[in-house]
Amino acid sequence: MNTRRDAHTDAMLRHLGAAYYDSLHGRASKTDVARALRSLEDGLDNQPGEHPGTAGRPRRTAPGHGPWRHRVRDVMTTSVITVDRITPFKEIATLLADHKISAVPVLSMGRKVAGVVSEADLLHMEEPAARSYRLGHPRRQHWWKSDAHLGYTAAKLMTAPAITIHPDATIPAAARLLNDHRIRRLPVVDPGGALIGIVSRSDLLTVFLRPDAEIADDARQMIAPLLGGPPDATVRVRSGIVTVAGQPGRPDLVPVALGLIADIDGVVTVLDKISPLAPAGAGE
Repeated sequence: MNTRRDAHTDAMLRHLGAAYYDSLHGRASKTDVARALRSLEDGLDNQPGEHPGTAGRPRRTAPGHGPWRHRVRDVMTTSVITVDRITPFKEIATLLADHKISAVPVLSMGRKVAGVVSEADLLHMEEPAARSYRLGHPRRQHWWKSDAHLGYTAAKLMTAPAITIHPDATIPAAARLLNDHRIRRLPVVDPGGALIGIVSRSDLLTVFLRPDAEIADDARQMIAPLLGGPPDATVRVRSGIVTVAGQPGRPDLVPVALGLIADIDGVVTVLDKISPLAPAGAGE
């Protein structure tokens, strides 16, 4: 028995477990978890002997090639319909109808996102509070709080500042923003605020179109260093639902393994069918 090797492996497993639980409480990112997992894999690959389930398994050699590879930049649309601050109401409404979209970014100086005009912003003009403005007599406490002579332009209609997202943000982060702000589309901007794309709810849902076989491969690679391969741990995927079964030698790592699988792109839910270890002496 190589006690030094076992102690090193246990230390790496503890580090992975700590990274995973910290990620659940916002103290670590998924990148930290992935890095800890790669360290464990590298350590196992560099040790003599074969770890269960790892023989013949291709190694992930660089960040971004694992099951968390999908980011906003992978699903966003780069051809974006936009308007500028002086675009009139009717032209905006026509753009939304013609392109079957729910909102358009408003650009300042042709590149930076100043705001967003949505269908809701346009429909707001039909509310009773806007009637005096449509008649040409804006009230002193008008909800636009700007000069009447600008008319129905994007600068008047837009919601500002715009809710935006970075291209390297995760799919769940984008989904949370959309849900939290009850919007359908997010402009994607670079660090300087320049528009580089847009992502919608339907774009985010494309990650769930991944084939079951692809998800299963990712799941097996993810948990092999923790629970081993068949027969210690088996993975089946149907319609994005992952079922993990078997009787691994480290049941204490099962929650970590299941949590890692749950974060794989395309996974709808994870079913735990892990059998408890038989008590010592059973069957004698």
